Amino acid sequence: DRPALVDFWAPWCGPCRAIAPVLEELAVEYKGKLTVAKVNVDENRKLAGNHGVMSIPTMILFKNGKVLDKVIGLVPKERLKELMDKAL
Repeated sequence: DRPALVDFWAPWCGPCRAIAPVLEELAVEYKGKLTVAKVNVDENRKLAGNHGVMSIPTMILFKNGKVLDKVIGLVPKERLKELMDKAL
């Protein structure tokens, strides 16, 4: 099972829009090793609630169905890479 970084976001969220290009770059860089996915919290409130997402953007790192780590807010690309490397 490939690890995944899931970005909980919303279209009206400025920081979410700001981090989106960084996540797209990381999806390309980690292709084949780690999946980057997006969950719109407006369309998936229950899923966001199940994972304790209270503010966005929230990025949750999963491996083998378990949460490895979580980052909240607009963070630098290097911090996200550190997070993702934990799962590899």
